[in-house]
Amino acid sequence: MELRQALAKTLAELMRENNKIVILDADLSKANGTDSLYKEFPNRCYNVGVSEQNMASMAAGLSTYGFTPVIVTFTPFATRRICDQIAVSIAYAKQKVVIIGTDPGITAEMNGGTHMSFEDVGVMRSIPKMVIVDIVDDVQLMKALPHIINYPSAVYVRMPRKSRPTVFDENYQYRFLKADVLKEGKDVTIIASGTMVYEAQVAAKMLAEKGIDAELISANCIKPLDEETILKSIKKTNKVLVCENHNVIGGLFSAVAELIVSKYPVKAKAVGVMDEFGQVGKYQELLEVYHMTPADIAKATMKLVNDKE
Repeated sequence: MELRQALAKTLAELMRENNKIVILDADLSKANGTDSLYKEFPNRCYNVGVSEQNMASMAAGLSTYGFTPVIVTFTPFATRRICDQIAVSIAYAKQKVVIIGTDPGITAEMNGGTHMSFEDVGVMRSIPKMVIVDIVDDVQLMKALPHIINYPSAVYVRMPRKSRPTVFDENYQYRFLKADVLKEGKDVTIIASGTMVYEAQVAAKMLAEKGIDAELISANCIKPLDEETILKSIKKTNKVLVCENHNVIGGLFSAVAELIVSKYPVKAKAVGVMDEFGQVGKYQELLEVYHMTPADIAKATMKLVNDKE
């Protein structure tokens, strides 16, 4: 299932149960799949047009009156364009708003560099008390949304719009603010988030064929980081590779580096965007351009494991 379909389906179910949930779009309801909600909930869905800063301010105002606003727009517009409104009107004012940014990083594909956010996590991590969730697949999205909607303060969700390879099955038990250990191992810890979890999963199988036993962790929540799960793994393997669909500056790698440098220093490397802007291309092409393929992950991991210094 496309993630935008999973988003609309789950939001509809939640809106039937809770008449305080309202949707705000900025002229992208069709692209993001929320247009179907306007038919069933015409008085609780608002298309503000290309006016994202107003949308964020409206969401903050609705929250003060007891509503649970859900902002849905492309990731760069959900973060860098409305950063001041999020910081002051939402986070500082302690408002309960769900901010959903679609097509993060290279999943923006043909929309190109202007719509390709490699800095959204860095922007949102710098805002106090902001929770950041990076969605892996449609199954996780549907399991996570009820927890996100019920959280008492602001949450930023980054998710692809279209179909992604499935990592989790229907029996998956989502634990809000917690990471998942997808594979146990003893030689190295691989921590990935969002779309990179699948790529890391493929890489772990490649590594196993070469005799490297990697532990794989899905960091579902980038802020706050699940320190307990990550430190437990790193203390066992003493090496960590971080994979993210984001600039390695300010994102998951930065969060992990901040953790280990203060609590358990070990060798760490990153696979992600190396301080570059986005560009037009298909997902698989862009994985190669930015050296984020499973083969790149396996290569970086082997170098880390074999580094004796």
